[in-house]
Amino acid sequence: MRFPDPLIRGRLVRRYKRFLSDVELPSGHQVVAHCANPGSMLGLAEPGMEVWLSPARNPARKLKYTWELVDAGSGLVGINTGHPNAIVAEALAAGKVPELAGYGGLLREVRYGRNSRIDILLEHDGRPLCYVEIKSVTLKRGAEAAEFPDAVTQRGAKHLAELSEMAESGARAVMFFLVQRSDCARLEIAGDIDPGYQDALQSALGRGVEAMCYTCKVAPEAIELDRGLALAL
Repeated sequence: MRFPDPLIRGRLVRRYKRFLSDVELPSGHQVVAHCANPGSMLGLAEPGMEVWLSPARNPARKLKYTWELVDAGSGLVGINTGHPNAIVAEALAAGKVPELAGYGGLLREVRYGRNSRIDILLEHDGRPLCYVEIKSVTLKRGAEAAEFPDAVTQRGAKHLAELSEMAESGARAVMFFLVQRSDCARLEIAGDIDPGYQDALQSALGRGVEAMCYTCKVAPEAIELDRGLALAL
């Protein structure tokens, strides 16, 4: 997924009200940028961190910038949770996910479950439907492991229950963790942050849900799927 316009470098002044951030540009001018991330962004929203913003293409938009990347010290991290579906869809179309190869059709945001929409639905004649739920991963507290979630997510547990129902009905159901950073050797579930999600994932795996995890190459020009990671439960 390439950014349509060059990103703008700045320094984070503060993140506040969850979806807002103040950023100082190299000129010294301070702007307000949309923060498209509902999580805690633990370790990624400290004042003074180097960040990258995308300019809004719509001149009528109230906020003229969106926070896209942050330098975590060990590399860049993509923090915009609006991008993972497109990143994974692009990778699937290019055949970069062998576990999900062989499907002729790809649909996005299809209604299923209890008033939900599946991120990606894969279909092919003669094969069961494949439901793919995608979660953006940004948290890293130790030397090697990415972690999910970074905040309590009842919605995430709900998605796991609905995936489980799809798997038990005969469909294929996949929980796809997309790590928007490249400095991790494995993915762990942050049970200390949300034990309910950890239990929900264990239950879902026992009911036939598959779990996959991939890292990303993150640069100011683009974010692309990179390599698979082991999931340590």
